[in-house]
Amino acid sequence: MLYLFTGTDREKTRAALNAAVQKMSSAQGGPASGGKNAQALRISDASTLADMETSLRGGGMFGESRVIVLDGVLVNEEMRTLVISSLPMMKDSEETFFILEEKPDADTRKRIEKYAEKSERYDGATKKRDSSIFDLANALARRDKKALWVTLQRELSKGAAPEALHGVLFWGAKDLLLRSKADSPEHRRGITLITELVALPHEARRRGEELEYALERFVLSGL
Repeated sequence: MLYLFTGTDREKTRAALNAAVQKMSSAQGGPASGGKNAQALRISDASTLADMETSLRGGGMFGESRVIVLDGVLVNEEMRTLVISSLPMMKDSEETFFILEEKPDADTRKRIEKYAEKSERYDGATKKRDSSIFDLANALARRDKKALWVTLQRELSKGAAPEALHGVLFWGAKDLLLRSKADSPEHRRGITLITELVALPHEARRRGEELEYALERFVLSGL
């Protein structure tokens, strides 16, 4: 039999795998093995190809019952080739095979699941990218001085680097320039903003002030 365990939540995936291995090891043991659990054999990408080949040959001359865990072996191209070619054998084997992979590609997942008795997946929650820093550029384009000030203070309180905030403002000014018609008021405003923002770090160093305070001065200006 063959089981597949995948997922980016490593803790949950391994916990589920270990529980399944323990359960299967007990089930394959029993009276026939003198009350002992089946041997759990783990092969990882740190193992040799020979180790994997041996694990796929069966329980040896005494026919010991085994549970085989293939842990992250697909990153090794030679092991991967051997695993894929051995999937039909694993499916029909009296021994139990577990494949553990964090994030196999779609094709590999599909090929393994074709032969797997069961597939379990434990992905961690996807972290939402914080794009609130770009509210600075939006407020700049709208000439919304209040929103610009509030956003600047919010991002600074979150630990954003003044250099990053300056970069977003410069990008916003450049975007404003590129999207405006030549000789229009917005085009001239874009040129003025870019000129001021280019000079801002140099002016801050000349004055001996932190870039954070220079940004506050810029926001409080006429824009």
